[in-house]
Amino acid sequence: MSRRVRGHAVGLVAAALLLAGCTSDGDQPDGSPSPAEPPSPAQVARGYSTPVEDSVYPEVGDPGVDALHYDLTLDWDPATRTLDAVEELRLRATADDDELRLDLAPPLRPSSVTLDDAEVPYRHDGKDLVVEHAVDADSEHTLVLHYSGRPEPVPAPVERSDFDSTGWTVTGDGGVWTMQEPYGAYTWYAVNDQPSDKALYDVTISAPSPMVGVSNGRLLSRRTRGGDTVTHWRLDEPASSYLATVAIGDFATDEDRSPSGVPITYWTPPDKPELARRLHAAPAAMAWLEDRLGPFPFDELGFLVVDSRSGMETQTMITLGDTRYATSPEVLVHEMAHHWYGDEVTPVDWRGVWMNEGMATFLQGTWMSEHGGPPADQLFAGWASYDEQLRSEAGPPAAFHPDSFGSGNVYYIPAVMWNELREKLGDDVFWRLVREWPTVHENGNADYDDITSWWSEQSGEDLQEFFATWLLSPDSPQT
Repeated sequence: MSRRVRGHAVGLVAAALLLAGCTSDGDQPDGSPSPAEPPSPAQVARGYSTPVEDSVYPEVGDPGVDALHYDLTLDWDPATRTLDAVEELRLRATADDDELRLDLAPPLRPSSVTLDDAEVPYRHDGKDLVVEHAVDADSEHTLVLHYSGRPEPVPAPVERSDFDSTGWTVTGDGGVWTMQEPYGAYTWYAVNDQPSDKALYDVTISAPSPMVGVSNGRLLSRRTRGGDTVTHWRLDEPASSYLATVAIGDFATDEDRSPSGVPITYWTPPDKPELARRLHAAPAAMAWLEDRLGPFPFDELGFLVVDSRSGMETQTMITLGDTRYATSPEVLVHEMAHHWYGDEVTPVDWRGVWMNEGMATFLQGTWMSEHGGPPADQLFAGWASYDEQLRSEAGPPAAFHPDSFGSGNVYYIPAVMWNELREKLGDDVFWRLVREWPTVHENGNADYDDITSWWSEQSGEDLQEFFATWLLSPDSPQT
């Protein structure tokens, strides 16, 4: 999502930035849990993950469930603000247990629950949907859930001005949009709402025309049925739940293509054509990113403009607020950069959000300095001047305060850190490793120890103290 910081003593107008966050105790140097053996590439292609209990927000998500594929059929009535839905979830139990637990917000009420074609008892206590059926470790099951209700967003653990809630958000005309970092997907479907659990998605959305439903991945079909527009979307590379998106509204559409051939679509408000024109900076921005990071890691990309003030790197369908800033070229660069750092390789839990936001912010700053902004040294020096204030207010980037998710500390501090590391290692080594890292855990997850150890090994230098000083210390490092 998007945040803005203004001003600097040497005249820098610092660019605004976008969203994420983390903290707590655990087994890794940063406190995150040690994951089990990761799934094989073939298992990843089927949606296999290694779920963990989140060290920052343990009340959301459950490590006993590995979601493999969500098939969601969503029927939206804007007049009554009611969602009628059917969910088919293919999942793997990660341990022997006498129940399965998912997240589902209280306004959504199940009318039937079956597991492997048999009705099963369940409890819906608060946000916890508990299926009372014994399962064996590594057994696969199909859960089918019929539910309905009037979804509403949930409070977000943030101290920001651009948003204070996440999840299913209804606009004044009955339209819908969703942004759900660090959680909030459970406001519209039953989900293991934690970043270590990645899954495949099919989403079918029905809404009265001229409204149309938009989601992640490829648009497989769009048809009219009894006055409704019905769309079917498929995301066939695994995504964490916070990277899923749904929006319903009256959208104008346009098509584009990157210089490397990636198809790009734009979904924008028909009464704001100037915003649609701004998005056409995306192909050039993608080319700039591909020069530094390698080929775009997915088969397609879309941009979705909604009634918000923020922005989100929702996988293959970036969600942006309908403001000039949220549709600016620097924001497009930032959100596209997340597809390498955050979407392709996702944190194991929310303590690792600095891996997403720090690199995306560093790349954004580098792009700005090459496209009419201040020289890189001046830009990063300006951001470094906020370090002490950001650590004091929200904590170190890899140990931030849980109620300050997505504060500037996880953006600016690690962005400056990456620039310091570039100067330390030299451009050739640094940019080679920046390009290689997203391929190490393709479509998977990583934590503090993974990335810091890998950079030490691949650079030939022991960087553990360097990373710990920047990411874990309450005190600002010397630059």
